[in-house]
Parts: sequence; structure tokens; C-alpha cells
Amino acid sequence: MTKKILGRIDKVNFPDLQLNNIDVKMDTGAYTSAIHCSKIREVNGKLHCIFESKGHPNFKSEEIIFDSYTYTDVKSSNGHRENRYKIKSTVVFFGKTYKINLTLSTRDDMKFPVLIGRQFLKNKFMVDVDLQNQSFKQTIIK
Repeated sequence: MTKKILGRIDKVNFPDLQLNNIDVKMDTGAYTSAIHCSKIREVNGKLHCIFESKGHPNFKSEEIIFDSYTYTDVKSSNGHRENRYKIKSTVVFFGKTYKINLTLSTRDDMKFPVLIGRQFLKNKFMVDVDLQNQSFKQTIIK
């Protein structure tokens, strides 16, 4: 299988989360992918989430309810461990929809509301840090 080349940043869609043209950063140093979630509530075994951020105008969804979710420990680059919710969703790169695991995190103070980690990139994509928006550019051309 030939791997597609991604740049260090891109704009992608998360159809299950009602999010389009979202700025993402490829983070080959991170194992898991993370997405900013502004409001999280657990009610009767269901996870209620709202994805919105003042600093990212496209990053706004209605409340989304997950029947299925787990918890995972995430270790930051400085060694700090955090237990986070993990959801399964979909993401679109180069016009193709892929399954993705996302940990929910507060990223309001970060430049990118989404980090794409190695677990997702592995066996599908290579990252060229000199490039940007490879998937987004191809989507515009079509």
C-alpha cells in the first residue's frame, strides 16, 4: 500500500462530530490523537460532549452523545500523566473517511484544536514537515 504524504498541518472534516475544515497538526511524537472538547458530561452511562472553541471559528458543534467510550492514560512530553475520555469517530483525509480514536482534552489555549498522533498515521501516511494542507489542497482542486 502506498502511503499518502501529509504536511505538518492540514484542514480536515470530522463528519460524526459535525466539524468541517478543522485545523489539525500532525504530532509524530504523540501516540494518540487528541481533540479539544469544551464541555463534557457523563450522564447515565453516556458521554455528552460539545466541541467548540472561541479561537477556532469552524470548531463548533451541537451536543453529541456517545453511547460507547473508554478512558485512557495519556502521558505528556513532560512526563505528566492524565486520565482522559477516549471516543471513536471518523476523519476525512484526501476525500477518504477513516476511523480514528480521539482522546478528549482541553486545548483552548493551543493553536490547533486537534493533534493527529502516530496511532492514526501509522501504515497510512508519511509526514513531510516542509509541507502544509496537502489533503485540504487536493479537496479544493476536486
